[in-house]
Amino acid sequence: MSINGDHLVDVPAGLRNVVVTETELGDVRGDEGFYHYRQYSAIELAMSKTLEDVWFLMIEGRLPDADDRERFVAEVAPLRVLPDEVREILPAVAAAGPVANPLAGLRTALSVLAAARQLPPLWDADRARRKADAMLVCAVTPTILAELHRLRQGEQPLEPRDDLGAAANWLYLVSGREPTAGHVRAIEHYLISTVDHGFNASTFTARVIASTGADVVSAVAGALGAFSGPLHGGAPDRALASLDEIGTPDRIDAWVRQKVASGDRIMGFGHAVYRTADPRSEMLRGVAVGLGGDLVEFATTVERRVVEVLAEVKPGRNLYANVEFYAGVVMELCGLPRSLFTPTFAVSRVIGWTANILEQAADAKIIRPAARYVGPPPPVAVPVA
Repeated sequence: MSINGDHLVDVPAGLRNVVVTETELGDVRGDEGFYHYRQYSAIELAMSKTLEDVWFLMIEGRLPDADDRERFVAEVAPLRVLPDEVREILPAVAAAGPVANPLAGLRTALSVLAAARQLPPLWDADRARRKADAMLVCAVTPTILAELHRLRQGEQPLEPRDDLGAAANWLYLVSGREPTAGHVRAIEHYLISTVDHGFNASTFTARVIASTGADVVSAVAGALGAFSGPLHGGAPDRALASLDEIGTPDRIDAWVRQKVASGDRIMGFGHAVYRTADPRSEMLRGVAVGLGGDLVEFATTVERRVVEVLAEVKPGRNLYANVEFYAGVVMELCGLPRSLFTPTFAVSRVIGWTANILEQAADAKIIRPAARYVGPPPPVAVPVA
Protein backbone atom coordinates (compact mmCIF):
# COMPACT_ATOMS: atom_id res chain seq x y z
CA MET A 1 0.00 0.00 0.00
CA SER A 2 1.28 3.49 -0.76
CA ILE A 3 0.33 7.15 -0.57
CA ASN A 4 1.37 9.30 -3.52
CA GLY A 5 3.79 6.58 -4.52
CA ASP A 6 5.42 6.34 -1.07
CA HIS A 7 5.22 2.96 0.63
CA LEU A 8 3.81 2.86 4.15
CA VAL A 9 6.15 1.68 6.87
CA ASP A 10 4.75 -0.10 9.92
CA VAL A 11 6.22 1.09 13.21
CA PRO A 12 5.65 0.04 16.83
CA ALA A 13 2.61 1.38 18.64
CA GLY A 14 3.28 4.79 20.15
CA LEU A 15 6.27 5.24 17.80
CA ARG A 16 8.40 3.49 20.40
CA ASN A 17 12.10 3.59 19.45
CA VAL A 18 11.27 5.21 16.10
CA VAL A 19 13.71 7.99 15.22
CA VAL A 20 11.78 10.84 13.61
CA THR A 21 14.43 13.55 13.45
CA GLU A 22 17.87 14.63 14.67
CA THR A 23 18.41 16.96 17.62
CA GLU A 24 21.30 18.74 19.29
CA LEU A 25 19.33 19.44 22.46
CA GLY A 26 19.80 16.20 24.38
CA ASP A 27 18.88 12.55 24.72
CA VAL A 28 17.72 9.89 27.17
CA ARG A 29 19.63 6.63 27.44
CA GLY A 30 17.10 4.55 29.32
CA ASP A 31 19.14 1.36 29.60
CA GLU A 32 21.91 3.31 31.33
CA GLY A 33 19.73 5.53 33.51
CA PHE A 34 21.30 8.63 31.98
CA TYR A 35 20.08 11.72 30.16
CA HIS A 36 21.74 14.92 29.06
CA TYR A 37 21.15 18.47 27.85
CA ARG A 38 23.38 19.04 24.86
CA GLN A 39 26.75 17.55 25.88
CA TYR A 40 26.27 17.82 29.66
CA SER A 41 24.75 15.42 32.17
CA ALA A 42 21.40 16.89 33.20
CA ILE A 43 21.90 15.71 36.76
CA GLU A 44 25.35 17.33 36.99
CA LEU A 45 23.84 20.56 35.68
CA ALA A 46 21.08 20.38 38.28
CA MET A 47 23.63 19.88 41.04
CA SER A 48 25.95 22.71 40.02
CA LYS A 49 24.20 25.34 37.86
CA THR A 50 21.28 27.76 38.05
CA LEU A 51 18.10 27.49 36.02
CA GLU A 52 19.18 30.57 34.06
CA ASP A 53 22.46 28.83 33.15
CA VAL A 54 20.61 25.83 31.77
CA TRP A 55 18.04 28.01 30.01
CA PHE A 56 20.91 29.83 28.29
CA LEU A 57 22.50 26.49 27.38
CA MET A 58 19.31 25.20 25.75
CA ILE A 59 18.79 28.36 23.71
CA GLU A 60 22.37 29.32 22.84
CA GLY A 61 24.07 25.94 22.75
CA ARG A 62 26.73 26.71 25.37
CA LEU A 63 26.96 27.46 29.06
CA PRO A 64 27.20 31.16 29.88
CA ASP A 65 30.28 32.85 31.24
CA ALA A 66 29.93 35.59 33.85
CA ASP A 67 29.20 38.32 31.29
CA ASP A 68 26.71 36.11 29.41
CA ARG A 69 24.91 35.33 32.66
CA GLU A 70 24.65 38.99 33.65
CA ARG A 71 23.25 39.97 30.26
CA PHE A 72 20.85 37.04 30.18
CA VAL A 73 19.44 37.74 33.65
CA ALA A 74 18.98 41.39 32.70
CA GLU A 75 17.19 40.38 29.51
CA VAL A 76 14.83 37.99 31.29
CA ALA A 77 13.82 40.23 34.21
CA PRO A 78 11.53 42.68 32.34
CA LEU A 79 9.96 39.85 30.35
CA ARG A 80 8.45 38.38 33.55
CA VAL A 81 6.08 41.34 33.92
CA LEU A 82 2.66 40.64 32.43
CA PRO A 83 1.29 42.91 29.71
CA ASP A 84 -1.88 44.73 30.73
CA GLU A 85 -3.94 42.82 28.15
CA VAL A 86 -3.05 39.53 29.85
CA ARG A 87 -3.39 40.76 33.42
CA GLU A 88 -6.89 42.13 32.75
CA ILE A 89 -8.32 38.74 31.77
CA LEU A 90 -6.73 36.69 34.55
CA PRO A 91 -9.41 37.27 37.24
CA ALA A 92 -12.07 35.79 34.96
CA VAL A 93 -9.80 32.92 33.95
CA ALA A 94 -8.93 32.16 37.57
CA ALA A 95 -12.60 32.16 38.59
CA ALA A 96 -13.73 29.86 35.76
CA GLY A 97 -15.06 26.47 36.83
CA PRO A 98 -15.60 24.89 40.25
CA VAL A 99 -12.08 23.42 40.36
CA ALA A 100 -8.82 25.24 39.64
CA ASN A 101 -7.20 24.27 36.32
CA PRO A 102 -3.93 26.19 36.12
CA LEU A 103 -2.69 24.64 32.87
CA ALA A 104 -5.94 25.45 31.07
CA GLY A 105 -5.70 28.98 32.42
CA LEU A 106 -2.11 29.23 31.24
CA ARG A 107 -3.11 28.16 27.72
CA THR A 108 -5.78 30.85 27.67
CA ALA A 109 -3.48 33.57 28.98
CA LEU A 110 -0.70 32.68 26.56
CA SER A 111 -3.16 32.85 23.66
CA VAL A 112 -4.11 36.37 24.74
CA LEU A 113 -0.40 37.21 24.98
CA ALA A 114 0.15 35.98 21.43
CA ALA A 115 -2.70 38.15 20.16
CA ALA A 116 -1.66 41.22 22.16
CA ARG A 117 1.98 41.00 21.09
CA GLN A 118 1.14 39.92 17.54
CA LEU A 119 3.46 36.93 17.65
CA PRO A 120 4.15 36.01 14.02
CA PRO A 121 4.16 32.49 12.61
CA LEU A 122 7.55 30.86 12.94
CA TRP A 123 7.52 30.54 9.16
CA ASP A 124 7.52 34.33 8.78
CA ALA A 125 9.95 35.16 11.62
CA ASP A 126 13.72 35.30 11.56
CA ARG A 127 15.90 33.60 14.17
CA ALA A 128 16.08 36.70 16.39
CA ARG A 129 12.29 37.12 16.51
CA ARG A 130 11.72 33.41 17.14
CA LYS A 131 14.16 33.51 20.04
CA ALA A 132 12.60 36.68 21.47
CA ASP A 133 9.13 35.12 21.39
CA ALA A 134 10.44 31.93 23.03
CA MET A 135 12.13 33.94 25.77
CA LEU A 136 8.95 35.89 26.43
CA VAL A 137 6.80 32.77 26.76
CA CYS A 138 9.26 31.13 29.17
CA ALA A 139 9.57 34.28 31.29
CA VAL A 140 5.85 35.00 31.69
CA THR A 141 4.75 31.40 32.29
CA PRO A 142 5.58 31.32 36.04
CA THR A 143 4.11 34.81 36.51
CA ILE A 144 0.84 33.76 34.90
CA LEU A 145 0.60 30.52 36.88
CA ALA A 146 1.37 32.22 40.20
CA GLU A 147 -1.10 35.02 39.54
CA LEU A 148 -3.86 32.55 38.61
CA HIS A 149 -3.19 30.66 41.83
CA ARG A 150 -3.25 33.72 44.05
CA LEU A 151 -6.40 35.08 42.42
CA ARG A 152 -8.11 31.73 42.91
CA GLN A 153 -7.13 31.87 46.61
CA GLY A 154 -8.49 35.41 46.96
CA GLU A 155 -4.99 36.86 47.37
CA GLN A 156 -3.40 39.84 45.67
CA PRO A 157 -1.03 38.92 42.82
CA LEU A 158 2.58 40.00 43.18
CA GLU A 159 5.06 41.58 40.81
CA PRO A 160 8.20 39.61 39.93
CA ARG A 161 11.33 40.79 41.69
CA ASP A 162 14.44 41.70 39.73
CA ASP A 163 16.66 40.75 42.68
CA LEU A 164 15.47 37.13 42.68
CA GLY A 165 16.42 34.42 40.22
CA ALA A 166 13.92 32.29 38.32
CA ALA A 167 13.52 29.58 40.99
CA ALA A 168 13.31 32.06 43.87
CA ASN A 169 10.83 34.22 41.97
CA TRP A 170 8.54 31.24 41.44
CA LEU A 171 8.40 30.44 45.15
CA TYR A 172 7.98 34.12 46.05
CA LEU A 173 5.22 34.77 43.50
CA VAL A 174 3.23 31.81 44.83
CA SER A 175 3.70 32.28 48.57
CA GLY A 176 4.31 36.02 48.95
CA ARG A 177 7.29 35.25 51.15
CA GLU A 178 10.97 35.41 50.31
CA PRO A 179 12.00 31.75 50.20
CA THR A 180 14.89 30.28 52.14
CA ALA A 181 18.09 29.48 50.29
CA GLY A 182 17.54 25.79 51.01
CA HIS A 183 14.11 25.78 49.43
CA VAL A 184 15.33 27.75 46.42
CA ARG A 185 18.10 25.26 45.71
CA ALA A 186 15.77 22.31 46.27
CA ILE A 187 13.23 23.64 43.78
CA GLU A 188 16.02 24.64 41.39
CA HIS A 189 17.36 21.07 41.44
CA TYR A 190 13.88 19.90 40.45
CA LEU A 191 13.32 22.57 37.81
CA ILE A 192 16.66 21.96 36.09
CA SER A 193 16.17 18.20 36.12
CA THR A 194 12.84 18.53 34.28
CA VAL A 195 13.75 21.10 31.59
CA ASP A 196 13.85 18.47 28.85
CA HIS A 197 13.60 14.71 28.51
CA GLY A 198 13.86 13.46 24.96
CA PHE A 199 10.93 13.22 22.56
CA ASN A 200 8.23 12.82 25.18
CA ALA A 201 4.59 13.35 24.22
CA SER A 202 4.45 17.09 24.91
CA THR A 203 7.78 17.86 23.27
CA PHE A 204 6.83 15.88 20.17
CA THR A 205 3.48 17.69 20.09
CA ALA A 206 5.26 21.06 20.22
CA ARG A 207 7.54 20.05 17.37
CA VAL A 208 4.67 18.81 15.21
CA ILE A 209 2.90 22.17 15.59
CA ALA A 210 6.13 24.09 15.04
CA SER A 211 6.71 22.12 11.84
CA THR A 212 3.55 23.69 10.39
CA GLY A 213 5.14 27.13 10.77
CA ALA A 214 2.70 28.18 13.50
CA ASP A 215 3.68 30.74 16.16
CA VAL A 216 5.55 29.86 19.35
CA VAL A 217 2.48 30.13 21.60
CA SER A 218 0.45 27.75 19.43
CA ALA A 219 3.18 25.14 19.77
CA VAL A 220 3.49 25.66 23.52
CA ALA A 221 -0.28 25.54 23.98
CA GLY A 222 -0.37 22.19 22.18
CA ALA A 223 2.43 20.91 24.39
CA LEU A 224 0.50 22.03 27.47
CA GLY A 225 -2.52 20.07 26.27
CA ALA A 226 -0.44 16.90 26.01
CA PHE A 227 1.25 17.69 29.31
CA SER A 228 -2.02 17.91 31.22
CA GLY A 229 -2.61 14.16 30.94
CA PRO A 230 -1.91 12.11 34.09
CA LEU A 231 0.22 9.66 32.08
CA HIS A 232 2.66 12.47 31.29
CA GLY A 233 2.99 15.63 33.39
CA GLY A 234 0.01 15.28 35.68
CA ALA A 235 1.33 12.78 38.22
CA PRO A 236 3.38 14.51 40.98
CA ASP A 237 0.34 15.29 43.10
CA ARG A 238 -1.11 11.84 42.46
CA ALA A 239 2.11 10.19 43.60
CA LEU A 240 1.97 12.14 46.87
CA ALA A 241 -1.70 11.25 47.21
CA SER A 242 -0.60 7.61 47.21
CA LEU A 243 1.44 8.27 50.35
CA ASP A 244 -1.66 9.74 51.97
CA GLU A 245 -3.68 6.70 50.92
CA ILE A 246 -1.14 4.26 52.36
CA GLY A 247 -0.98 6.19 55.61
CA THR A 248 1.35 3.99 57.66
CA PRO A 249 4.25 1.62 56.86
CA ASP A 250 2.30 -1.49 57.89
CA ARG A 251 -0.20 -0.85 55.07
CA ILE A 252 2.33 -0.67 52.21
CA ASP A 253 2.36 -4.32 51.11
CA ALA A 254 -1.40 -4.77 51.12
CA TRP A 255 -1.88 -1.47 49.28
CA VAL A 256 0.55 -2.43 46.51
CA ARG A 257 -0.90 -5.91 46.10
CA GLN A 258 -4.42 -4.55 45.92
CA LYS A 259 -3.39 -2.03 43.25
CA VAL A 260 -1.72 -4.71 41.16
CA ALA A 261 -4.64 -7.12 41.57
CA SER A 262 -7.14 -4.51 40.40
CA GLY A 263 -4.97 -3.45 37.46
CA ASP A 264 -4.49 0.08 38.77
CA ARG A 265 -1.36 2.01 37.93
CA ILE A 266 0.84 2.93 40.89
CA MET A 267 1.58 6.59 40.29
CA GLY A 268 5.22 7.54 40.78
CA PHE A 269 6.61 4.15 39.71
CA GLY A 270 7.70 2.84 36.33
CA HIS A 271 8.80 4.78 33.26
CA ALA A 272 8.36 4.39 29.52
CA VAL A 273 12.09 4.74 28.83
CA TYR A 274 14.14 3.86 31.91
CA ARG A 275 14.97 0.22 32.56
CA THR A 276 17.06 1.21 35.56
CA ALA A 277 16.40 3.67 38.38
CA ASP A 278 15.26 7.08 37.15
CA PRO A 279 18.29 9.38 37.69
CA ARG A 280 15.96 12.30 38.43
CA SER A 281 14.27 10.34 41.21
CA GLU A 282 17.61 9.35 42.72
CA MET A 283 18.79 12.95 42.76
CA LEU A 284 15.52 14.25 44.20
CA ARG A 285 15.60 11.59 46.90
CA GLY A 286 18.88 13.11 48.02
CA VAL A 287 17.36 16.60 47.89
CA ALA A 288 14.40 15.43 49.97
CA VAL A 289 16.65 13.72 52.53
CA GLY A 290 18.58 16.98 52.81
CA LEU A 291 15.38 18.81 53.65
CA GLY A 292 14.47 16.14 56.21
CA GLY A 293 11.27 15.40 58.11
CA ASP A 294 8.76 12.62 58.77
CA LEU A 295 7.40 12.79 55.21
CA VAL A 296 10.83 11.98 53.78
CA GLU A 297 11.34 9.06 56.12
CA PHE A 298 7.94 7.64 55.19
CA ALA A 299 8.50 8.24 51.46
CA THR A 300 11.83 6.41 51.42
CA THR A 301 10.25 3.50 53.30
CA VAL A 302 7.37 3.36 50.83
CA GLU A 303 9.70 3.57 47.84
CA ARG A 304 11.87 0.71 49.04
CA ARG A 305 8.97 -1.58 49.87
CA VAL A 306 6.95 -0.80 46.73
CA VAL A 307 9.95 -1.67 44.54
CA GLU A 308 10.43 -4.93 46.46
CA VAL A 309 6.77 -5.96 46.18
CA LEU A 310 6.59 -5.03 42.50
CA ALA A 311 9.69 -7.12 41.83
CA GLU A 312 7.92 -10.03 43.48
CA VAL A 313 4.52 -9.73 41.76
CA LYS A 314 5.85 -8.46 38.41
CA PRO A 315 9.19 -10.23 37.98
CA GLY A 316 11.42 -8.92 35.21
CA ARG A 317 9.58 -5.61 34.82
CA ASN A 318 12.24 -3.51 36.64
CA LEU A 319 9.80 -0.95 38.08
CA TYR A 320 11.43 1.83 40.08
CA ALA A 321 10.36 5.20 41.44
CA ASN A 322 10.17 7.82 38.70
CA VAL A 323 10.65 11.57 38.88
CA GLU A 324 7.10 12.25 40.05
CA PHE A 325 7.49 10.32 43.30
CA TYR A 326 10.13 12.49 44.96
CA ALA A 327 9.15 15.59 43.00
CA GLY A 328 5.93 15.67 44.98
CA VAL A 329 7.81 15.21 48.25
CA VAL A 330 10.27 18.03 47.48
CA MET A 331 7.55 20.44 46.39
CA GLU A 332 5.46 19.66 49.47
CA LEU A 333 8.43 20.34 51.73
CA CYS A 334 9.12 23.64 49.95
CA GLY A 335 5.58 24.82 50.64
CA LEU A 336 4.05 24.55 47.18
CA PRO A 337 0.36 23.57 47.16
CA ARG A 338 -0.43 20.32 45.38
CA SER A 339 -2.52 22.13 42.79
CA LEU A 340 0.75 23.70 41.61
CA PHE A 341 2.85 20.53 41.38
CA THR A 342 2.23 19.94 37.68
CA PRO A 343 2.33 23.69 36.89
CA THR A 344 5.76 23.79 38.56
CA PHE A 345 6.81 21.05 36.14
CA ALA A 346 5.53 23.28 33.31
CA VAL A 347 7.59 26.24 34.58
CA SER A 348 10.74 24.31 33.70
CA ARG A 349 9.55 22.21 30.77
CA VAL A 350 8.48 25.29 28.79
CA ILE A 351 12.20 26.00 28.41
CA GLY A 352 12.71 22.61 26.79
CA TRP A 353 9.61 22.99 24.64
CA THR A 354 10.70 26.34 23.25
CA ALA A 355 14.23 25.08 22.60
CA ASN A 356 12.71 22.24 20.60
CA ILE A 357 10.38 24.66 18.83
CA LEU A 358 13.32 26.82 17.78
CA GLU A 359 15.22 23.79 16.53
CA GLN A 360 12.20 22.50 14.61
CA ALA A 361 11.56 25.91 13.07
CA ALA A 362 14.93 25.71 11.34
CA ASP A 363 13.65 22.68 9.38
CA ALA A 364 11.23 23.64 6.60
CA LYS A 365 9.66 20.16 6.35
CA ILE A 366 6.27 19.53 7.97
CA ILE A 367 5.83 16.45 10.17
CA ARG A 368 3.10 14.48 8.40
CA PRO A 369 2.87 10.75 9.21
CA ALA A 370 0.24 8.39 7.83
CA ALA A 371 -2.34 6.04 9.34
CA ARG A 372 -3.52 2.70 8.02
CA TYR A 373 -7.29 2.63 7.45
CA VAL A 374 -8.93 -0.46 9.05
CA GLY A 375 -12.64 0.41 8.76
CA PRO A 376 -15.24 -1.10 6.38
CA PRO A 377 -13.87 -1.48 2.84
CA PRO A 378 -14.67 1.60 0.69
CA PRO A 379 -16.24 2.70 -1.50
CA VAL A 380 -19.76 1.85 -0.31
CA ALA A 381 -22.67 3.46 -2.07
CA VAL A 382 -24.22 6.29 -0.11
CA PRO A 383 -27.81 5.31 0.83
CA VAL A 384 -30.58 7.11 -0.99
CA ALA A 385 -32.87 9.07 1.32
